[in-house]
Amino acid sequence: MKRVLLISANMMKKPYPVYPLGLDYVVGILNPRYETKVLDMNEFSSLEKLGEQVRQYAPDYIGLSIRNIDNTDTMNSRGFLSDYQHLVDVIRRNSQAPLILGGSGYTVFPLEFIRSLDADYGIAGEGERFPALLAALEDKADVTTIPGIVTRQSTSVAYRAWDGSMHRTFDPDSTHTKYYLSYGGMLNLQTKRGCPFRCSYCTYPHIEGSRMRFFEPKEIARQARELEKAGAKYIFMTDSVFNASYDHSLRVAEAFMDAGISVPWGGFFAPTVPPEDYYHKLADAGLTHVEFGTESMCDRMLHNLQKPFVTSDVFRAHQKALEAELFIAHYFMLGGPGENEETLQETLNGADQLARAVFFFFCGIRIYPHTVLY
Repeated sequence: MKRVLLISANMMKKPYPVYPLGLDYVVGILNPRYETKVLDMNEFSSLEKLGEQVRQYAPDYIGLSIRNIDNTDTMNSRGFLSDYQHLVDVIRRNSQAPLILGGSGYTVFPLEFIRSLDADYGIAGEGERFPALLAALEDKADVTTIPGIVTRQSTSVAYRAWDGSMHRTFDPDSTHTKYYLSYGGMLNLQTKRGCPFRCSYCTYPHIEGSRMRFFEPKEIARQARELEKAGAKYIFMTDSVFNASYDHSLRVAEAFMDAGISVPWGGFFAPTVPPEDYYHKLADAGLTHVEFGTESMCDRMLHNLQKPFVTSDVFRAHQKALEAELFIAHYFMLGGPGENEETLQETLNGADQLARAVFFFFCGIRIYPHTVLY
């Protein structure tokens, strides 16, 4: 049986380390045809120790998942390309296996990363295409016929959202699981893929597609039970916007209630007007934290950013979350197209009216390809 080594390149620990959920889905699609092993760079104190693990495992293929392109500190921003180059150098010195890039960050810059890291192949979009790539390599077939597959010779990349099965394989006994349980205890879940919104700066529709594909609520609850039994102290929903479908998110909450999930959870929400008692129902199912992607409290700026709500919706959503006694955060992005002293003051005045909330202000907006802002 061929061996596949999957490496999470993310080394960000602030504000908290993020469990490499995407690799669980890659493992789920590769099993049982391939033997798999996951290595997480957050576990390693040095690249040399990673090199030892690579050498000992002796993989036939290596998948490198790139989640982050840069950090979000606008005052001390830095890109991670040089870190990834050092990482690839260590991998190359300890293995001759083909190196295959993937992940959300990679999908934003597929051609740039494959050239800068001198990798053999890349998978733009969802990682479930990994087995198709490996099968083509083993059959010596043309890999470029597979949507999203990138080679060193590629000059463009075309792919579509994955329509096949999506199955997560979670290992409670893995070293990386134990790392996240010991480092704060936060694990994560995904309830759907795809984002129907068209926010001008956001890469999610490009990465996951604009059509929502839902996981079965009972399966999500089963996974939540799995994480809870493993020792998770908190679960974060990784959906781009958890309430993009009010109907599905309510069904997830009902499934959590039926399964008796007791671990607290939270996620990112759009401050759109919710159905009656929506946040009360989610709170009853264990929701404790709502993080609103508000961005501005000025209707003109919200229009420029192509947000699916206006400021009056923000106030209503905030009030409903308050009534459900949830912890609330609002994220703001200052300096978008059309921002001036007047629009900025409007946002600050509006924020002053949002009671009992935490605010995260980002001064400036990263301009990514495949977005309207770009």
